[in-house]
Amino acid sequence: MKFMKKGLAMVLAGAMIVASLTACGSSKKETTAETKAAETTTETTAETKAAADGTTYKIGVLQLVEHAALDASNEGFVAALDDAGISYTIDQQNAQGDQTACQTIAEKLVNDGDDLILAIATPAAQAVAGITTEIPIVGTAITDFAASGLVESNDAPGGNVTGSSDLTPIEAQISLLQKVLPDAKTVGVLYCSAESNSAIQLEMTKEACAAAGLEVVEFSVASSNEIQSVVESAVGKVDALYSFTDNTIAAGMNTVAMVANENNLPVIAGEEGMVNAGALCTYSIDYYELGYLAGQMAVKILTEGADPATMPIEYYPEEKCEFIGNEDTAATLGIDISGLE
Repeated sequence: MKFMKKGLAMVLAGAMIVASLTACGSSKKETTAETKAAETTTETTAETKAAADGTTYKIGVLQLVEHAALDASNEGFVAALDDAGISYTIDQQNAQGDQTACQTIAEKLVNDGDDLILAIATPAAQAVAGITTEIPIVGTAITDFAASGLVESNDAPGGNVTGSSDLTPIEAQISLLQKVLPDAKTVGVLYCSAESNSAIQLEMTKEACAAAGLEVVEFSVASSNEIQSVVESAVGKVDALYSFTDNTIAAGMNTVAMVANENNLPVIAGEEGMVNAGALCTYSIDYYELGYLAGQMAVKILTEGADPATMPIEYYPEEKCEFIGNEDTAATLGIDISGLE
Protein backbone atom coordinates (compact mmCIF):
# COMPACT_ATOMS: atom_id res chain seq x y z
CA MET A 1 0.00 0.00 0.00
CA LYS A 2 1.30 3.45 -0.88
CA PHE A 3 0.06 6.93 -0.05
CA MET A 4 0.96 10.10 -1.94
CA LYS A 5 1.04 13.71 -0.80
CA LYS A 6 -0.70 15.81 -3.46
CA GLY A 7 1.45 18.91 -2.94
CA LEU A 8 4.63 16.98 -3.52
CA ALA A 9 3.07 15.16 -6.45
CA MET A 10 2.22 18.41 -8.26
CA VAL A 11 5.79 19.65 -7.84
CA LEU A 12 7.06 16.42 -9.30
CA ALA A 13 4.56 16.58 -12.16
CA GLY A 14 5.56 20.15 -12.92
CA ALA A 15 9.17 19.13 -13.22
CA MET A 16 8.10 16.07 -15.31
CA ILE A 17 10.01 13.76 -13.00
CA VAL A 18 8.23 10.47 -12.55
CA ALA A 19 7.64 9.78 -8.86
CA SER A 20 8.72 6.36 -7.70
CA LEU A 21 6.14 4.03 -9.27
CA THR A 22 5.27 0.71 -7.70
CA ALA A 23 8.46 -1.28 -7.26
CA CYS A 24 7.10 -4.81 -7.91
CA GLY A 25 10.38 -6.61 -7.68
CA SER A 26 12.88 -4.51 -9.61
CA SER A 27 15.10 -1.50 -8.94
CA LYS A 28 14.17 1.71 -10.73
CA LYS A 29 16.55 4.36 -12.01
CA GLU A 30 15.57 7.90 -11.10
CA THR A 31 16.05 9.79 -14.33
CA THR A 32 14.44 12.78 -15.96
CA ALA A 33 12.35 12.02 -19.07
CA GLU A 34 13.90 13.54 -22.18
CA THR A 35 10.68 14.75 -23.76
CA LYS A 36 10.82 17.63 -26.23
CA ALA A 37 8.51 19.56 -28.55
CA ALA A 38 6.96 17.66 -31.43
CA GLU A 39 9.41 18.70 -34.11
CA THR A 40 12.54 18.61 -31.95
CA THR A 41 15.00 15.75 -32.32
CA THR A 42 16.79 14.57 -29.21
CA GLU A 43 19.45 12.06 -30.25
CA THR A 44 21.77 10.65 -27.62
CA THR A 45 24.19 7.76 -27.43
CA ALA A 46 23.75 5.38 -24.51
CA GLU A 47 26.84 5.07 -22.35
CA THR A 48 26.65 1.32 -22.27
CA LYS A 49 28.96 -1.55 -22.98
CA ALA A 50 29.21 -2.11 -26.74
CA ALA A 51 27.62 -5.21 -28.19
CA ALA A 52 29.95 -8.14 -28.68
CA ASP A 53 29.94 -7.65 -32.46
CA GLY A 54 30.44 -3.89 -32.17
CA THR A 55 26.93 -3.09 -33.41
CA THR A 56 25.36 0.19 -32.39
CA TYR A 57 21.60 0.02 -32.82
CA LYS A 58 19.55 2.99 -34.00
CA ILE A 59 16.31 3.32 -32.04
CA GLY A 60 13.50 5.83 -32.53
CA VAL A 61 10.92 6.67 -29.87
CA LEU A 62 7.52 8.25 -30.50
CA GLN A 63 5.68 9.21 -27.30
CA LEU A 64 2.16 10.56 -27.69
CA VAL A 65 2.13 13.10 -24.87
CA GLU A 66 3.85 14.02 -21.63
CA HIS A 67 2.33 12.63 -18.46
CA ALA A 68 3.67 10.54 -15.58
CA ALA A 69 2.60 7.12 -16.85
CA LEU A 70 4.00 7.49 -20.37
CA ASP A 71 7.17 9.12 -19.07
CA ALA A 72 7.65 6.16 -16.73
CA SER A 73 7.20 3.71 -19.61
CA ASN A 74 9.86 5.60 -21.55
CA GLU A 75 12.26 5.46 -18.62
CA GLY A 76 11.67 1.76 -18.08
CA PHE A 77 12.34 1.02 -21.75
CA VAL A 78 15.66 2.87 -21.72
CA ALA A 79 16.65 1.18 -18.45
CA ALA A 80 16.10 -2.24 -20.01
CA LEU A 81 18.38 -1.32 -22.93
CA ASP A 82 21.05 -0.13 -20.52
CA ASP A 83 20.79 -3.22 -18.34
CA ALA A 84 21.19 -5.41 -21.42
CA GLY A 85 24.53 -3.72 -22.11
CA ILE A 86 23.89 -2.99 -25.77
CA SER A 87 25.24 0.00 -27.66
CA TYR A 88 22.59 2.25 -29.19
CA THR A 89 21.57 5.73 -30.21
CA ILE A 90 18.06 6.86 -29.37
CA ASP A 91 15.98 9.58 -31.02
CA GLN A 92 13.36 10.71 -28.49
CA GLN A 93 10.31 12.40 -30.02
CA ASN A 94 7.14 13.62 -28.30
CA ALA A 95 4.00 14.59 -30.23
CA GLN A 96 2.62 16.67 -27.34
CA GLY A 97 -0.79 15.11 -27.88
CA ASP A 98 -1.05 16.40 -31.45
CA GLN A 99 -2.23 13.78 -33.94
CA THR A 100 -0.76 15.65 -36.92
CA ALA A 101 2.62 15.88 -35.18
CA CYS A 102 2.32 12.18 -34.36
CA GLN A 103 2.05 11.36 -38.06
CA THR A 104 4.90 13.69 -39.01
CA ILE A 105 7.23 12.21 -36.40
CA ALA A 106 6.31 8.67 -37.42
CA GLU A 107 7.28 9.46 -41.01
CA LYS A 108 10.57 10.96 -39.83
CA LEU A 109 11.52 7.92 -37.76
CA VAL A 110 10.71 5.53 -40.61
CA ASN A 111 12.61 7.65 -43.13
CA ASP A 112 15.61 7.72 -40.79
CA GLY A 113 15.88 3.95 -41.19
CA ASP A 114 15.82 3.08 -37.49
CA ASP A 115 16.54 -0.50 -36.49
CA LEU A 116 13.54 -0.46 -34.14
CA ILE A 117 10.86 2.02 -33.10
CA LEU A 118 9.26 2.28 -29.67
CA ALA A 119 5.70 3.64 -29.79
CA ILE A 120 4.27 4.84 -26.50
CA ALA A 121 0.43 4.88 -26.47
CA THR A 122 -2.06 3.64 -29.06
CA PRO A 123 -2.15 6.65 -31.46
CA ALA A 124 1.64 6.67 -31.62
CA ALA A 125 1.74 2.99 -32.53
CA GLN A 126 -1.03 3.38 -35.09
CA ALA A 127 0.83 6.24 -36.75
CA VAL A 128 4.07 4.26 -37.10
CA ALA A 129 2.40 0.98 -38.05
CA GLY A 130 0.53 2.77 -40.81
CA ILE A 131 3.80 3.75 -42.48
CA THR A 132 6.08 0.71 -42.19
CA THR A 133 5.64 -3.03 -42.23
CA GLU A 134 9.39 -3.62 -42.26
CA ILE A 135 10.88 -1.87 -39.22
CA PRO A 136 10.13 -3.71 -35.96
CA ILE A 137 7.76 -1.72 -33.74
CA VAL A 138 7.50 -2.32 -30.01
CA GLY A 139 4.54 -0.62 -28.39
CA THR A 140 3.79 0.04 -24.75
CA ALA A 141 1.02 1.78 -22.77
CA ILE A 142 -1.47 0.31 -25.26
CA THR A 143 -4.65 -1.28 -23.91
CA ASP A 144 -5.57 -3.77 -26.64
CA PHE A 145 -3.24 -4.20 -29.61
CA ALA A 146 -5.66 -6.38 -31.56
CA ALA A 147 -8.76 -4.22 -31.02
CA SER A 148 -6.71 -1.18 -32.07
CA GLY A 149 -5.80 -2.84 -35.37
CA LEU A 150 -2.10 -3.12 -34.57
CA VAL A 151 -1.84 -6.92 -34.63
CA GLU A 152 -3.80 -9.87 -35.96
CA SER A 153 -4.22 -11.22 -32.44
CA ASN A 154 -2.65 -10.48 -29.08
CA ASP A 155 -1.35 -14.05 -28.83
CA ALA A 156 0.08 -14.13 -32.36
CA PRO A 157 0.70 -10.59 -33.68
CA GLY A 158 1.51 -11.75 -37.20
CA GLY A 159 3.29 -8.60 -38.37
CA ASN A 160 6.02 -6.18 -37.34
CA VAL A 161 4.31 -4.95 -34.13
CA THR A 162 4.42 -6.36 -30.60
CA GLY A 163 4.81 -4.93 -27.09
CA SER A 164 3.36 -4.62 -23.60
CA SER A 165 -0.25 -3.80 -22.74
CA ASP A 166 -1.42 -1.40 -20.04
CA LEU A 167 -4.77 -3.13 -19.64
CA THR A 168 -5.79 -2.07 -16.16
CA PRO A 169 -7.68 -4.19 -13.62
CA ILE A 170 -10.97 -2.35 -14.18
CA GLU A 171 -13.10 -4.78 -12.18
CA ALA A 172 -10.75 -4.42 -9.21
CA GLN A 173 -10.83 -0.62 -9.51
CA ILE A 174 -14.64 -0.57 -9.53
CA SER A 175 -14.57 -2.86 -6.49
CA LEU A 176 -12.19 -0.37 -4.86
CA LEU A 177 -14.63 2.44 -5.62
CA GLN A 178 -17.34 0.55 -3.74
CA LYS A 179 -15.04 -0.05 -0.78
CA VAL A 180 -14.19 3.64 -0.57
CA LEU A 181 -17.75 4.80 -1.27
CA PRO A 182 -20.12 2.03 -0.12
CA ASP A 183 -23.19 4.23 -0.62
CA ALA A 184 -22.36 5.16 -4.21
CA LYS A 185 -25.10 4.44 -6.75
CA THR A 186 -23.98 6.40 -9.83
CA VAL A 187 -20.51 6.59 -11.36
CA GLY A 188 -19.44 9.21 -13.88
CA VAL A 189 -16.97 7.75 -16.37
CA LEU A 190 -14.63 10.46 -17.62
CA TYR A 191 -12.77 9.84 -20.88
CA CYS A 192 -11.68 11.29 -24.23
CA SER A 193 -13.88 10.24 -27.12
CA ALA A 194 -10.97 10.59 -29.57
CA GLU A 195 -8.95 7.74 -28.06
CA SER A 196 -9.60 4.22 -29.34
CA ASN A 197 -8.08 2.69 -26.23
CA SER A 198 -10.69 4.54 -24.16
CA ALA A 199 -13.55 3.16 -26.23
CA ILE A 200 -12.33 -0.32 -25.35
CA GLN A 201 -12.03 0.46 -21.65
CA LEU A 202 -15.40 2.22 -21.59
CA GLU A 203 -17.18 -0.99 -22.56
CA MET A 204 -15.23 -2.93 -19.94
CA THR A 205 -16.17 -0.33 -17.33
CA LYS A 206 -19.84 -0.51 -18.22
CA GLU A 207 -19.75 -4.28 -17.80
CA ALA A 208 -17.95 -4.05 -14.45
CA CYS A 209 -20.34 -1.39 -13.14
CA ALA A 210 -23.40 -3.36 -14.29
CA ALA A 211 -22.11 -6.43 -12.46
CA ALA A 212 -21.58 -4.29 -9.35
CA GLY A 213 -25.05 -2.75 -9.54
CA LEU A 214 -23.78 0.74 -10.35
CA GLU A 215 -25.35 3.15 -12.83
CA VAL A 216 -22.94 4.67 -15.37
CA VAL A 217 -23.14 8.24 -16.65
CA GLU A 218 -20.68 9.08 -19.43
CA PHE A 219 -18.72 12.34 -19.45
CA SER A 220 -16.59 12.59 -22.57
CA VAL A 221 -14.25 15.28 -23.86
CA ALA A 222 -13.01 15.73 -27.41
CA SER A 223 -9.82 17.48 -26.25
CA SER A 224 -8.09 18.69 -23.11
CA ASN A 225 -9.70 22.12 -23.53
CA GLU A 226 -13.05 20.64 -22.49
CA ILE A 227 -11.92 18.92 -19.29
CA GLN A 228 -12.79 21.67 -16.80
CA SER A 229 -16.27 22.33 -18.16
CA VAL A 230 -17.12 18.63 -18.46
CA VAL A 231 -16.02 17.86 -14.90
CA GLU A 232 -18.03 20.84 -13.68
CA SER A 233 -21.06 19.41 -15.47
CA ALA A 234 -20.67 16.16 -13.51
CA VAL A 235 -20.96 17.86 -10.11
CA GLY A 236 -24.23 16.95 -8.42
CA LYS A 237 -25.09 14.30 -11.01
CA VAL A 238 -22.94 11.37 -9.85
CA ASP A 239 -21.53 10.04 -6.58
CA ALA A 240 -18.02 9.59 -7.94
CA LEU A 241 -15.92 9.94 -11.06
CA TYR A 242 -13.91 7.10 -12.54
CA SER A 243 -11.26 7.53 -15.21
CA PHE A 244 -9.30 4.60 -16.60
CA THR A 245 -5.96 4.99 -18.39
CA ASP A 246 -7.04 7.67 -20.87
CA ASN A 247 -4.06 9.77 -22.00
CA THR A 248 -5.98 13.04 -22.38
CA ILE A 249 -7.51 12.77 -18.93
CA ALA A 250 -4.25 11.59 -17.37
CA ALA A 251 -2.41 14.60 -18.80
CA GLY A 252 -5.18 16.89 -17.48
CA MET A 253 -5.71 15.23 -14.11
CA ASN A 254 -4.58 18.34 -12.22
CA THR A 255 -7.60 20.14 -13.69
CA VAL A 256 -9.92 17.20 -13.02
CA ALA A 257 -8.80 17.01 -9.39
CA MET A 258 -9.01 20.76 -8.88
CA VAL A 259 -12.68 20.88 -9.89
CA ALA A 260 -13.70 17.56 -8.37
CA ASN A 261 -12.04 18.02 -5.00
CA GLU A 262 -13.42 21.54 -4.61
CA ASN A 263 -16.89 20.09 -5.12
CA ASN A 264 -16.45 17.05 -2.87
CA LEU A 265 -16.56 14.65 -5.83
CA PRO A 266 -14.19 11.68 -5.34
CA VAL A 267 -12.15 10.53 -8.34
CA ILE A 268 -11.04 6.92 -8.66
CA ALA A 269 -8.24 6.76 -11.23
CA GLY A 270 -6.74 4.21 -13.58
CA GLU A 271 -3.10 4.48 -12.47
CA GLU A 272 -0.67 5.93 -9.97
CA GLY A 273 0.34 9.09 -11.85
CA MET A 274 -3.27 10.25 -11.85
CA VAL A 275 -3.39 9.82 -8.06
CA ASN A 276 -0.18 11.79 -7.75
CA ALA A 277 -1.95 14.60 -9.62
CA GLY A 278 -4.87 14.71 -7.20
CA ALA A 279 -7.24 11.77 -7.71
CA LEU A 280 -8.26 9.93 -4.55
CA CYS A 281 -6.92 6.44 -5.14
CA THR A 282 -6.39 3.53 -7.52
CA TYR A 283 -5.38 -0.06 -7.80
CA SER A 284 -2.44 0.50 -10.12
CA ILE A 285 -0.29 -1.25 -12.64
CA ASP A 286 3.34 -0.11 -12.92
CA TYR A 287 4.16 1.78 -16.11
CA TYR A 288 7.90 1.73 -15.47
CA GLU A 289 7.75 -2.05 -15.40
CA LEU A 290 5.64 -2.09 -18.58
CA GLY A 291 8.27 0.01 -20.33
CA TYR A 292 11.02 -2.23 -18.98
CA LEU A 293 9.17 -5.26 -20.35
CA ALA A 294 8.95 -3.57 -23.76
CA GLY A 295 12.67 -2.84 -23.58
CA GLN A 296 13.46 -6.49 -22.93
CA MET A 297 11.37 -7.42 -25.97
CA ALA A 298 13.27 -4.86 -28.04
CA VAL A 299 16.60 -6.31 -26.97
CA LYS A 300 15.50 -9.79 -28.07
CA ILE A 301 14.48 -8.42 -31.47
CA LEU A 302 17.72 -6.50 -31.95
CA THR A 303 20.25 -8.98 -30.58
CA GLU A 304 18.60 -12.39 -30.96
CA GLY A 305 16.66 -11.90 -34.18
CA ALA A 306 13.32 -12.47 -32.44
CA ASP A 307 10.35 -11.91 -34.77
CA PRO A 308 7.61 -9.52 -33.54
CA ALA A 309 5.10 -11.60 -35.50
CA THR A 310 5.57 -14.50 -33.09
CA MET A 311 6.02 -12.52 -29.85
CA PRO A 312 2.72 -12.45 -27.89
CA ILE A 313 1.64 -9.20 -26.28
CA GLU A 314 2.89 -9.05 -22.69
CA TYR A 315 0.73 -8.02 -19.72
CA TYR A 316 1.38 -6.70 -16.23
CA PRO A 317 0.23 -9.33 -13.69
CA GLU A 318 -2.82 -8.18 -11.72
CA GLU A 319 -1.45 -9.78 -8.56
CA LYS A 320 1.43 -7.28 -8.67
CA CYS A 321 -0.89 -4.26 -8.74
CA GLU A 322 -0.83 -2.08 -5.63
CA PHE A 323 -3.24 0.21 -3.85
CA ILE A 324 -2.19 3.85 -4.21
CA GLY A 325 -3.91 6.59 -2.21
CA ASN A 326 -3.52 10.38 -1.98
CA GLU A 327 -3.63 11.43 1.68
CA ASP A 328 -4.14 15.12 0.93
CA THR A 329 -7.09 14.43 -1.34
CA ALA A 330 -8.59 12.04 1.21
CA ALA A 331 -8.31 14.71 3.89
CA THR A 332 -9.93 17.30 1.62
CA LEU A 333 -12.84 14.96 0.91
CA GLY A 334 -13.11 13.72 4.48
CA ILE A 335 -12.66 10.08 3.41
CA ASP A 336 -10.64 7.55 5.41
CA ILE A 337 -8.55 5.37 3.10
CA SER A 338 -5.98 4.34 5.70
CA GLY A 339 -7.24 0.76 6.00
CA LEU A 340 -7.31 -0.01 2.30
CA GLU A 341 -4.80 -2.16 0.47
